[in-house]
Amino acid sequence: MLVSTSAFYAWSKAPEDTDKKVLQKQLEAKAIQLFDEHKQVYGSRRLSEAFIKEDIQVGRYKAKQLMKKLGLKPRYPKRFKVTTDSDHNDAISPNLLDRQFDVAAPNKVWTTDITYVWTLEGWLYVAIVIDLFSRQVVGWSIDDHMRTSLCVNALQMAFWRRKPEPGLQQHSDRGSQYASHEYREHLGIMKMRQSMSRKGNCWDNAPTERFFRSLKYEQLNYEKFRTKEAAKLSIIDYLAFYNGKRAHSKLSYQSPLEFEREFYKKTA
Repeated sequence: MLVSTSAFYAWSKAPEDTDKKVLQKQLEAKAIQLFDEHKQVYGSRRLSEAFIKEDIQVGRYKAKQLMKKLGLKPRYPKRFKVTTDSDHNDAISPNLLDRQFDVAAPNKVWTTDITYVWTLEGWLYVAIVIDLFSRQVVGWSIDDHMRTSLCVNALQMAFWRRKPEPGLQQHSDRGSQYASHEYREHLGIMKMRQSMSRKGNCWDNAPTERFFRSLKYEQLNYEKFRTKEAAKLSIIDYLAFYNGKRAHSKLSYQSPLEFEREFYKKTA
């Protein structure tokens, strides 16, 4: 049973009787529902914001009390580590981004990277493209190899979905896929400027690394995949959740899609 706004205010003013206990149970049920809907990753601050989006005024302290009583413990990701192999002889682009992760508008700076997922059928590889303005994943590619085409496919998806103006800055690590002639050729066709991290420095591409950390520790690490197809479906499910529902403190506790909608409303 879901708790409505009016029911919440009735609970807050009701005497200590059976009715109030019933309303408390409804509030607890709502807390569990919101916690599960957001893949059990929300702490008290984000849970409070989720309540408020439902027009139920539950502050952080009350949310913390509810979580403690109900045993709702969020999944916390671990620190990320370097996984890039930059041992190649291709040319390296300068670090134009230089950790300037705050961007004023969409389609100005994109970051990209690759990660991998183990299944009982073998490894699966994921390339993504993130718009730094809203942290939205605007392009992705999933396959059983990590050749340059994996990264090109993610870039092409982002390009055709967003159709950015010439001059967009596209940042990656120094991986051989991104340094290859094939990848640079596509950037040239799309009129994008290439930027690369310093050698062995994952913090130069921190927002993308954080996304992969969240993907693994909020979803993938809690599943065992018998097939590559099952892993692919799980990844796509997380992408939909991440873009459409996952609140970011950087975005005033909005999802990437909500944050972009607000931007376009203000600039219309």
